[in-house]
Amino acid sequence: MVAQTLESPRGLVTFRRSLDSDLVDFRELRLEALRNNPASFGSDYETVKANPMQFWVSRLYADSEDGALFFAVHGEELIGMCGIQLGTSPKTRHSATVWGVYVKTEWQGLHIARSLIENCIEWGKNHGVKVAKLAVVADNAGAIRCYESAGFTVYGRDPKAMCHAGVYYDELLMAR
Repeated sequence: MVAQTLESPRGLVTFRRSLDSDLVDFRELRLEALRNNPASFGSDYETVKANPMQFWVSRLYADSEDGALFFAVHGEELIGMCGIQLGTSPKTRHSATVWGVYVKTEWQGLHIARSLIENCIEWGKNHGVKVAKLAVVADNAGAIRCYESAGFTVYGRDPKAMCHAGVYYDELLMAR
């Protein structure tokens, strides 16, 4: 059973699936992640910010069988997120991609990201997922430790997978 709450030094954190009512706060949280950590995500802040609200509705995955988005919530504030998306063809629906792992800076180091990932993995298992995959910038030691603690292992390296501000970043490909 996946933890639905976590007692932290900063207060109680609740983990739950996204709701339609999360739309505006989800957009703000995702944009914060992209703005504050541009080298950690393949998505670009300015490009994503310009998307219409329908884009955000499709990423929210409320009541979807194709993927799920989980939030860590303190009070009414979204403080972290993690998504999972199933493969898009019948040949790849046994596989899922974990994406968008982010926890607000002041909440990091409290195992919130791992709990979000575990919620995604549990959802995936309930939807027939046999393998979950993700990519992480190769020099992001904290994220790599988190993913390893959640059972992910490296199966490859994607050289120069991203370029931000003229700097190329390799990504480690991980699976569980």
